Amino acid sequence: MASITKLPSGAYRVQIRRKGRYASETFLRRDDAHRWARQAETRVDQGMAPNKSSISRLKNFSNLIDLHIADMCEVGKPPLRSKAATLETLKRDLGKERIGQLDRQKLIDYGKMRAEQGAGPVTLGIDIGVIKTIITHAAAVHGLDVSPEPVDLARVALKRLGLIGKGTERDRRPSSEELNRLFQCFDDNKRLTLPMSRIVKFAVATAMRLDEICRIEWTDLDINHKMLLIRDRKDPRHKTGNSQRIPLFAVSGYDAWGLVLDQAKHLGHTTGRVFPYNSRSVGTAFRRACKKLGIKDLHFHDLRHEGTSRLFEAGFAIEQVALVTGHRDWKMLRRYTHIQPESLHKIASSPATKPIKDFAAE
Repeated sequence: MASITKLPSGAYRVQIRRKGRYASETFLRRDDAHRWARQAETRVDQGMAPNKSSISRLKNFSNLIDLHIADMCEVGKPPLRSKAATLETLKRDLGKERIGQLDRQKLIDYGKMRAEQGAGPVTLGIDIGVIKTIITHAAAVHGLDVSPEPVDLARVALKRLGLIGKGTERDRRPSSEELNRLFQCFDDNKRLTLPMSRIVKFAVATAMRLDEICRIEWTDLDINHKMLLIRDRKDPRHKTGNSQRIPLFAVSGYDAWGLVLDQAKHLGHTTGRVFPYNSRSVGTAFRRACKKLGIKDLHFHDLRHEGTSRLFEAGFAIEQVALVTGHRDWKMLRRYTHIQPESLHKIASSPATKPIKDFAAE
C-alpha cells in the first residue's frame, strides 16, 4: 500500500512498499502523488520498476522530445541542424498530443497533413523515423509505458498510400552555357561581396558539399602535395571522425589548386577559413542568380553531382572517385553519377584504354 505524508514545506511525500520493492517520491500536489502511487504499484505488479516522478509527470509528446534532447546532450550527442529542425517541426505539429493518445490514426493524419504541406516521401519517412526514435528512447531508457507499434503501423499505411518511400534520384546537371551565364551574372553584380564564381568552380572541381567548402581552413591544406583535409565529412552512420584527404587537381574543367591560390590573393591572408562565408548566404546568392537568369531546377548541391560525374568522365574508376567524394558505399555513389555518353569518346581515346578483345576469334 502507498502512504502519503504532507511535509512541513507543504509538499507531499509518497512511499510504496509492494512485493519487496520500495520507492519514494515527492510532489507539490496531492493529486500528482496519488497518481504516481497508482502507476508505481501497477508497474511493480507487472514486474517493472516504478518510474521517477519526473518521468511520471510527462504528459504530451513535446515532453518526450525535450526528454530525448536532454538525454542526448548529456552524453555529448546533441541533435545537429537537420535533426533539430525535424524535432522543431514535430513539436509544432504533434507536441500537444497526449502520449497515450498518439495512435496509428493520428500519425497517419499527420503524414497526410505534411504531404499536403509539400513534404516529400523521404522527408516524411525521416519524420516518422524520428517519432519512433523518441518513443523507443523513452521506453528503453526511462521505462515509460509507451509502445512504438503504432508508429510501425502508421509507416506501413503511409507507405501503402505512397506518402513514404525513396526519393526521386536527381539527374540535373548544369550545362556549360548555364555555368557561364551564372559566372557572368556573379561577376557583373557589383553589390555582391561573395566570390561566387570562384566558389562554384571550386564546388565542381572538388565535388564538395557547400558546408564543407565554407568550413575548410588554411591549416587543412598540404601545400607540398596539393592536398586538402576535409574534417568530419557527412556520414549517416558516424557524425564525427570522418576526416578525409582529397587531391586538389584540374581534371574537371577547373583547377582546384589554382582557385585556392586566387582566393589567397583575394583575401590578402592565409589565416582562418579559406572561404570565410556563411553557407546559407552562398546558397541564397546562388538561388537568386538562377532565378534572375531563368535557370530552372538547379540547386547548389547539383554542383557536387556535376563534379562527381566529371571525375568519371575523366576516366577515373569508382574506387578512385570515392577517394574524392567521400562515399563509402559505392551504391550510393552511383546515384550521384550522371555521365554524358559523349564523354565515352574521350575515355576511349585515352592511351590507358585497352581495346576490347575479339572473343569470337579466340
